[in-house]
Amino acid sequence: MKFRGKIIDVACLNHFTRVITTISKLTKVSVLRLTPDNLFFILSEKVANGGVSMWCELAQGNFFDEFQMEGVTADDNEICLEVAPESLSRALKTLQNAKALKIKLTKKHCPCLTISADLPTLSSVSRVVTHDVPVDIIPRKLWHEFKEPHMPDFDVSIYLPPLKTIKNVVDRMKNLSNFLVLEANMSGQMNLKIETDLVSVTTHFKDLGNPPWGDEGSQRDCEAMAQARLDIRKLQQFLTGQQVNPTKALCNLVHHSLVHLILLHEDVSLQYFIPAVA
Repeated sequence: MKFRGKIIDVACLNHFTRVITTISKLTKVSVLRLTPDNLFFILSEKVANGGVSMWCELAQGNFFDEFQMEGVTADDNEICLEVAPESLSRALKTLQNAKALKIKLTKKHCPCLTISADLPTLSSVSRVVTHDVPVDIIPRKLWHEFKEPHMPDFDVSIYLPPLKTIKNVVDRMKNLSNFLVLEANMSGQMNLKIETDLVSVTTHFKDLGNPPWGDEGSQRDCEAMAQARLDIRKLQQFLTGQQVNPTKALCNLVHHSLVHLILLHEDVSLQYFIPAVA
C-alpha cells in the first residue's frame, strides 16, 4: 500500500482545510477511504442505537496537483484508514502559508499520515515543517461497512434556507428544549418546532423550493407535512461545524424516521444522517 499527494494551490489547500475542519466538528474518529479518483470521509454509527452517519466525498483532482496511490491489490485498489480528523485539521491549519504541501502514508512507530510543507521565512533558507498523524489500517474484511449509504426512500425533499439562519434558530431553541421537530412538504414549506409544558415555538420557512428527483414526489400530496423529532444537539453539531459553504443544501425527510442532510459544493458533497427519536 502506498499513498502520496501534493497540493500547491493555496486556494485548494485552504478549501481542503475547511472541509477537514468541518468533519472534525462532526466526529472524533473517521474512516478515510482513498481510491484513485476520490477521498471519502465516513462515519458509520449504528442508527438503531440513535447514532448519526456521515459520508463526505472529495474529488482528488480538484485539490491535489499530484496524487499517487497503490491499494491493497490491483483488484481492490483502495486504502482504508481510521484517523482523527481533529489531528489532521490541526496539522493543516499550521501550514496555511505553505508553498506546497505533501501528504504521505508512512510507517514510523505506527502507521501515519505524514504531512510536510515548505514554509516561507524572512531569509533565503526554507523551513520544512512535518506533522505525523497516527492512523490505523482497516483490514479488507471490514471494508463492506464503509460503502456509500443508499439514498433513503424519502417522503419529502426540500432545499434548505441559509444554514446560518437555521443555526441561529436552533441555538435559541436549544435553550428551551432538548428535542426539535423538523417538518416540511413538497410545496417548499419547512417548520422548526419545539413544544414543552411551558412553551410552544415554531419558526416557519416558505418558498424554499423542492429538488427535481424525477417522479419521486408525484404520488404524494404536496401540502402534506413529513416530520421527524430530533435530538437538538445532533442538529446543532452539524450546523456549528459547517465550513463547506455549500452552493446547494437540501434535506430529505423520511416521516418519523430519518433526516438526511446534503451539502453540495462544486468539488465536495457531504451527507449527514440523523435518526428520529420517539
